[in-house]
Amino acid sequence: MKEIDEDPELELSVIATGSHLSPEFGMTVSEIERDGFRIDRRIEMLLSSSSETAVVKSIGVEMISLADALQEILPDLVVILGDRFEIVPVALAAVIFRMPVAHIHGGEISQGAIDETFRHAVTKMASIHFAATEPYRQRILQMGENPALTFNFGAPGLDALYRLSLLGRSESEAALDFSLAGTVALVTYHPVTIEPGRASQQIDNVLTAIEASGIRAIFTKANADLDGGVINGRLADFCRSSPERFRLFDNLGQVRYLSCMKALDLMLGNSSSGLIEAPSFRLPVVNVGIRQKGRTRAANVIDVENSVEKIMEGIAQALSPAFKRSLEGMQNPYDRFLDGMTSRRIKDTLKAIPLSDFLMGKEFRDFV
Repeated sequence: MKEIDEDPELELSVIATGSHLSPEFGMTVSEIERDGFRIDRRIEMLLSSSSETAVVKSIGVEMISLADALQEILPDLVVILGDRFEIVPVALAAVIFRMPVAHIHGGEISQGAIDETFRHAVTKMASIHFAATEPYRQRILQMGENPALTFNFGAPGLDALYRLSLLGRSESEAALDFSLAGTVALVTYHPVTIEPGRASQQIDNVLTAIEASGIRAIFTKANADLDGGVINGRLADFCRSSPERFRLFDNLGQVRYLSCMKALDLMLGNSSSGLIEAPSFRLPVVNVGIRQKGRTRAANVIDVENSVEKIMEGIAQALSPAFKRSLEGMQNPYDRFLDGMTSRRIKDTLKAIPLSDFLMGKEFRDFV
């Protein structure tokens, strides 16, 4: 967004929606505005419930509002990132308006989440693709997309590691208003959406293992997926029972979150950030369950079953001096060029591609 905004030949328009507009998740639209961006349209869509019915209805609400927003803004190109259910209506609406879609982070596999389906659906609606690793780029090509419009520059989110001034441990302690004495984990656990109804037992296993391991923890809330509310309720009760040892945050924001990765001793849960950002810090990650199954991972990731025993074993391995030594010199597979310029490469590529009807007249490219 900054690369586009700072280019005199381009104009940036921003539509904010989903959990960015939710007080429950920290109202992170304010983070966007604090970074100096103007929000052109705000599309309210999240309902208070995280049931299947609520998610489907929220998608419908978003779709209705997008019709007006896109008609008023009339962008030449729509850029979207990721695999959340909120981006599917954006891609669909853009296609109906015959606006080319550029999709970032396509081609990835996460077999433990219905995001897998959403991501591939968006790939087929998009005309331009920016994969985060070469295997992901090859998978997009396997789906019949145009090689000339499918690129691998790495993950743009990693550019922040080269541009932001991150906090040390004592500075993070002050920013969090929470003691970081002893061994402290950063914990983010999201619902495994292909296993509905099991979130309560799964988060209880995680919390029991953390409690028994003796470590302290900074928790961030689960996302707005099905059963996310169940997890967040458990987290709130757990942290309330021992506020000196555990702290729950709605949202840490980019600087505090990345600073925790830099300063803390391990990461635990099932967030994609454990696979994408954490390797850059050589931070041990205990990846619990199947949510991220299939994604490219570095040597810092310890995959464990969702059971108290296996999670505790993973924590012990992550904290062992031998494991930490094994990560010395490890390179992040999502940071292809190691220079913090992925966003600029994406912007320059978008700028160079002619915006003509051929972008919308997609062909399925068979493998020969």
